Amino acid sequence: MDLPKRLAALAAFIPHGSIAADIGTDHAYLPIFLIEKEICLFVIATDLREGPYQSAAHKIKEHALEARIGLRLGDGLKTLQPGEVEILVLAGMGGNTIRGILAESPQTLAGINRLVLQPLTDAGDLGVWLAANGWKIADEELVEDDGRIYVIIAAEPGCEVTSDPVLLELGPRLLEKGSPLLERHLDSFTVKYERVLAGLALAQSTAAREKAMEIEIKVARIREVAACL
Repeated sequence: MDLPKRLAALAAFIPHGSIAADIGTDHAYLPIFLIEKEICLFVIATDLREGPYQSAAHKIKEHALEARIGLRLGDGLKTLQPGEVEILVLAGMGGNTIRGILAESPQTLAGINRLVLQPLTDAGDLGVWLAANGWKIADEELVEDDGRIYVIIAAEPGCEVTSDPVLLELGPRLLEKGSPLLERHLDSFTVKYERVLAGLALAQSTAAREKAMEIEIKVARIREVAACL
C-alpha cells in the first residue's frame, strides 16, 4: 500500500519489530502499511467514531490482516491495557487534543517507549506539556504533503533539555538539525501571530492590549531565532 507522504513520514519513526497502536486510525492505512512492510509485529488500530471504525474494518479485511491488526472502537487510550503496546501514534488531530488524550491515561502512558505525534495545530502547547511531563523530544521532522507542512514529533521517556516555551513551540530538534522546510515553517508562526495581532488591535480592553504585547514579544523572538539559522 502506498501512503500519503505525511503518513509515510510517520512510519519512518516507528522502530522495526515493535508493537504499536494507531489512535484515531481512520481508514487504517498506517497500520496496514506497518504490517505489510514488516515494520511492526502487531498493530492495534482504534477510532472513536463508528464510520471510520467500519472503514478501517473493511480495509483490514480487504488486505487479509485481521490476525495482525487489532481494531477497537473507543476513546483515546482507554481501549488499551497498560503494557499492551510499546509505541503510540497520534496523528491528524490538534496538539491540545493529543495532549488531552495522553493526560487522561497515565497508567497506559507509563509503559510506552516512544510517542510518534503529528499535531495539526498547537504543536507548541503539546511540546510544553511533553517537556513538563517526563518526555524528551528525541527527534522532529517536517514533511510537505499536498501543499501543507506537517510536523512530526518523536518523544521518549526522559528529561527534555529545552525549557524555553518559544523554542518548544518552534520545534527544538527542528532548529538544531535544520530542514529545507524550516524557513517556511517559521514564517507560518509569524503570519499566524500577525493575524492575531490584527484582531486584537480592534479591541480596546486592557486584557487585549496586554495580550498584544505578549504576542509582539513572541513574534520578535521568532524572527530573532529565524535570523540565527
